[in-house]
Amino acid sequence: MSVPLTFDGKVVLVTGAGGGLGREYALAFGQRGASVVVNDLGGNAKGEGKNSAAADKVVEEIKAKGGKAVANYDSVEDGEKLIQSALDAFGRIDIVINNAGILRDRSFSRLSELDWDLIQRVHLKGSFNVTRAAWNHMKEQKFGRIIMTASAAGLYGNFGQANYSAAKLGLLGLSNTLAIEGRKLNIHCNTIAPIANSRLTQNIMPADILENLKPEYVSPLVLWLCHEQCEETGALFEVGAGWIGKLRWERSPGHVLLRKNHPMSPEAVRDQWDNICDFKDASHPATVNESLMSMLSMLNKEPAGDGLVANPTSSLGHNPAQAVGYKFPDHTFSYTEMQCILYALGVGMSTKDPDHLRFLYEGHENFACLPTYGVIISQAAVMDSGLTNIPGLEINPTQILHGEHYLKCYQPLPTSGTLISKATILDILDKGSGAVIIINVSTYQGQRLVCSNQWSVFVVGAGGFGGKKSSPHAENTAPPPSRAPDAVVVESTTKEQAALYRLSGDRNPLHIDPSFSAMGGFKDPILHGLCSFGFASRHILKQYANNDPARFCAIKVRFVKPVLPGQSLQTEMWKEGNRVHFQCKVKETGSLTLSGGYVDLYEDQTSDPKALQPAADLQSRLVFAEIGRRIQASGAGLVEQVKGVFGWEITQDGKTVAQWTIDLKNGAGALHEGPYSGKADVSIAVSDADFMALVQGKVNPQQAFMAGKLKIKGNIMLGQKLDIILKDVAKL
Repeated sequence: MSVPLTFDGKVVLVTGAGGGLGREYALAFGQRGASVVVNDLGGNAKGEGKNSAAADKVVEEIKAKGGKAVANYDSVEDGEKLIQSALDAFGRIDIVINNAGILRDRSFSRLSELDWDLIQRVHLKGSFNVTRAAWNHMKEQKFGRIIMTASAAGLYGNFGQANYSAAKLGLLGLSNTLAIEGRKLNIHCNTIAPIANSRLTQNIMPADILENLKPEYVSPLVLWLCHEQCEETGALFEVGAGWIGKLRWERSPGHVLLRKNHPMSPEAVRDQWDNICDFKDASHPATVNESLMSMLSMLNKEPAGDGLVANPTSSLGHNPAQAVGYKFPDHTFSYTEMQCILYALGVGMSTKDPDHLRFLYEGHENFACLPTYGVIISQAAVMDSGLTNIPGLEINPTQILHGEHYLKCYQPLPTSGTLISKATILDILDKGSGAVIIINVSTYQGQRLVCSNQWSVFVVGAGGFGGKKSSPHAENTAPPPSRAPDAVVVESTTKEQAALYRLSGDRNPLHIDPSFSAMGGFKDPILHGLCSFGFASRHILKQYANNDPARFCAIKVRFVKPVLPGQSLQTEMWKEGNRVHFQCKVKETGSLTLSGGYVDLYEDQTSDPKALQPAADLQSRLVFAEIGRRIQASGAGLVEQVKGVFGWEITQDGKTVAQWTIDLKNGAGALHEGPYSGKADVSIAVSDADFMALVQGKVNPQQAFMAGKLKIKGNIMLGQKLDIILKDVAKL
């Protein structure tokens, strides 16, 4: 049997609690340990008259069952008095049930201003006054639960109830905003639209129907929404007759009409009416930001050359064309192995998966940096210089959205080092409702190009300056094939995913501060789009490239909808040659979060005999030549001292460029180039430069090992005997 929900120590105010639903709520809370303030003015259904008997009777019922309750007879318009009753009697207020209501039904043509105002004062303003009076007390104690009572008439309309319908739907808007503002304070606000037998319905419904609409069929939902265990907030429920359903807004994909070649006119609306009203592939925006993002995603899908018409109110700046070609100051980015590991953790890697260890442990024989770390490097180059300092542009930073991203790697990223990034504005596109700024960032290690990033930044409200609609410089997304995915990977993010990812460099408070995310229209801090991007690229790298970063060529993606930390990402993949198309969804909701994505892979070179070509300038080759001479001169004596086979792998720029075998176990000993035919006692991997630093005594072998520069497998203690042949550095 499940543990009962109790409200011990909690203080509840129920307005309109003298009968019907309010009475049922008050009795239920009282029975489960809450202290109850029973409010009822005692008037009739039209709000006329006043009587204390109704509230007093309910208080007596609660006390008769061993509960605690007091009565209040004030109008909800005097909200402060109701809350003061709770404070005077019980010292606090935890839960407010806004239930009080009256009716003044009239057809619209007969509706008086008094009928309108009285309904708004009791339902909408009354709920506002009571809730406002309780708000600061809830804020100080970091706990509050609020219920607003809407109605099906407010959701769908009802003949003769224009005043009532308007007030009831107004309560839903009030509740949604309070849920956003209260989330960080642990104040939850939800709305119910109940249907039950009460004084407001008993004269308008048949008796046989009312028999199935008992108030006790509504109270369980109210009690659950008000319990401290319930995390629901900002939601709307219809409830009655033993049934509960959650409602959400639904929106058709709609149709974009504002085009140069198709002027926006009433006739254009008429001609596209079926498309505007087609709910196939409908979306369900839950926040202002989601609503805007889904709208912008439609605008971004407009075909090239058929762009939107100019808008003289563009907020992009005085001369966008002047900004094209602007070069940001060169940016230096230094990092260590630890930052590569932190990024890998930020995009979901874990030691629970053995395949992840090569990206999480600097001592791993194949330690590598995830290719998508390249976005972190480029982000610093763009954001540190600032988009608000570009000549010709005047950008409000709160209007900036990351629309699309492209990353190409020309070689595996080094696991540490200092890189130089050069950023340039390639183009600025006019999308009507906004502008797209395309920024290229090329990153170099010395003179070698390591990677390049293309940022597509959408500036809301900055379109309409008469600019072009497409660019030859833009890397475009690509739709997936029209077949079932070839592979699907589902992976859960953690509640701390955004907090962890932001440590790699994206410190936007939208991803950590509930009050900041609430201002953006989000119920909770959201996950970085580039974090989801990292998850998806990992899934593809593992599925089709055996986690080999050397095979990663490029990735392109469009950001569609946000992900909440703790939700699961579902990456759907289609392989066509060396290109893997993909899209990413939130598994719990089915919402598309990344679209039009693809990853291009380099050919697998591991089985190509030409893949291992020693570089001509390897300094280590001279050292191994000297080691060979020493072995030949020492003969069997050296074998007797060491008794081991050593396999060496020399790397350069992250690639294996030479292999050597030192056999001091068989015969008179030998050195040969290439891998050992059997199993070496010790296997060593080291870069050409680090090898030279070791043999010259510039680096301590133990320090090199701990730093991940010297990777050893096998009998590590046996490796110490290499000193015998590596001594006397000058001759080497």
